[in-house]
Amino acid sequence: MITWARLRGRHATGTAKPGPPDEPPPPPVAPRSPEWRRWLLPIGVLIVTLWLLVPLMLTGSETKPYSYSDFVAKVGAGQVKTVTIDDQGTVSGSLDNGTTFTTQIPTALSVGTLESQLQSHHVQITATRAAGSLLSVLAGFLPMALLIGLFLWMGRQAQHSMAGGIGSIGGFGRSGVKIIEAERPTTRFGDVAGYDGVKQEINEVVDFLRDPGRYAAAGAKPPRGVIMVGPPGTGKTLLARAVAGEAAVPFLSVTGSGFVEMFVGVGASRVRDLFDEARNRAPSIIFIDEIDAIGGRRGRNVVGGNDEREQTLNQLLAEMDGFDQSSGIVVLAATNRPETLDTALLRPGRFDRQVTVPLPNQGERAAILAVHAAGKHLGPSVDLGVVARATPGFSGADLANLVNEAAINAVRADRTTIDAEDLGTARDRVLLGRRETSNALLPQERHAVAVHESGHALLATLCQHADPVAKVTILPAGPTLGVTEQLPEAERHLYSESYLADLLAVRLGGRAAELVVFGEGSTGAANDLAAATQIATRMVRDFGLSPALGPVGYSSAAPQYLGQDAEDPRLKPYSERTQQIIDEEIARLLSTAERRAVDLLRLHRCALDRLAAVLVERETVDGDVVGGVLRDERSALPSLDTATA
Repeated sequence: MITWARLRGRHATGTAKPGPPDEPPPPPVAPRSPEWRRWLLPIGVLIVTLWLLVPLMLTGSETKPYSYSDFVAKVGAGQVKTVTIDDQGTVSGSLDNGTTFTTQIPTALSVGTLESQLQSHHVQITATRAAGSLLSVLAGFLPMALLIGLFLWMGRQAQHSMAGGIGSIGGFGRSGVKIIEAERPTTRFGDVAGYDGVKQEINEVVDFLRDPGRYAAAGAKPPRGVIMVGPPGTGKTLLARAVAGEAAVPFLSVTGSGFVEMFVGVGASRVRDLFDEARNRAPSIIFIDEIDAIGGRRGRNVVGGNDEREQTLNQLLAEMDGFDQSSGIVVLAATNRPETLDTALLRPGRFDRQVTVPLPNQGERAAILAVHAAGKHLGPSVDLGVVARATPGFSGADLANLVNEAAINAVRADRTTIDAEDLGTARDRVLLGRRETSNALLPQERHAVAVHESGHALLATLCQHADPVAKVTILPAGPTLGVTEQLPEAERHLYSESYLADLLAVRLGGRAAELVVFGEGSTGAANDLAAATQIATRMVRDFGLSPALGPVGYSSAAPQYLGQDAEDPRLKPYSERTQQIIDEEIARLLSTAERRAVDLLRLHRCALDRLAAVLVERETVDGDVVGGVLRDERSALPSLDTATA
């Protein structure tokens, strides 16, 4: 059973309207050297290597190395013709047959005996001094020369590959920032759908960049930095671009991971380079996306800490303290994990303001849908307000994907117009996955799934505070075998205890229907049990809705935009005894909800059987069919109204 309002964590984004048709001029490109110059270094390395190795290979094939004993034996046999001896004891010579040889005189032996033996056999002796030849000198300096040449070559390649020529052998530590000039087409606040409150909050940044003297005259200090936090895809980068567009100033964009390299000190160098570039282009905006990559809390890893990240963060803190506020530089940042940021980064004087970019509400979703639907042919049956109501928790990216999937579905049907059925099919695909037409159920499984989903649908209709049923289907999609969809009548921000109790009963309605009809449960209720347990756990531990535990809450104060982290049992802020009470209260809430669901379905057994039969026959029905089945039952048995009440 799936409820639209609580499917999985959905994230929001502001969405820009399509920009003007005029294309921006291409960025300047550094002149490139001729192609043949790019191969000079590799060709030179190859020539030097061949020059050094080929003579050695040729010499090694003609000259035979002899041991000293073999050399003395050759001299005694009268086979040695000439020898050349240097002051290092190295001997080279030739035999009577023309073969050349080399050997080494042991330093511990006297050369006088060898000289007498050579003279007695009439061997021509030549003495020489060992000196470093050009070949040996080149061989000694070759590795260093190759390394220097390689770095120079890589630096020149990086210089030609980066726009504007930023980079060289010293450009390894440059920031690699992407600069968007003011004269190019930019986003405005009017192009961002929704988020009026967020835009109003950061509008003062635009006013300061447009007229910084106005703040100086009043003695007011403009915000030095603004950090935007929120779930992934909530349009934080888009809003930063809108600020730059409204202020008409250069926009320097860089990601947090772009500062961090494997070499210590590179990140700090890139931070300095980024702020120097901003000063040269002031007034300007620096935007650091995913700042948590470098702004994490220091001191977490006592052993094996990342010195490079800490140095980069320290440099960022120093730069934000160091620049003059009247220079017209504002630092914008975005993150999905504000709970991991270092407190020194968030203090006043650095990031003075934190702007929360929340999930879009129903009205904002309708505006975002209108932006993404622009240029598409919508049929008369499409109501974007209804689609916005049916997609709580969707982000702008989700809504864009929804409209695109609907257009693809229309193309599959050989149509160019998108109708409401296409949007409904696309919504099911986004939430549940692809419809598994090949995953055919056995007849008894098909009936069991119909009974299960009928229990959810009837409980949602019978419970006073539950959201109304929109659709019930027993067609498998993704990992689910059947779905009961509920649409909230209005956007909820607070949930009463009565609403949560009805929600538990609806969650357990499928299992209760199986107990009523078959007398036993099945594995089909696994997801329902997990979701109901999570709801009951929060009721007891977070919301203080347990009489046994009392008004005590143990929830985490930090927002978890990337999902709830796994809990470490060693870090629980309560004792084992409290944990036992929590477990007992969770079990009590779930047992109470199950008994309530079983009692209601037993009371409406005729409607349960009738709705299950309709589902087996039609496979998919809407909420009106569920209400009609209950009305038919009540008209046949009027006493049910009093019993249900």
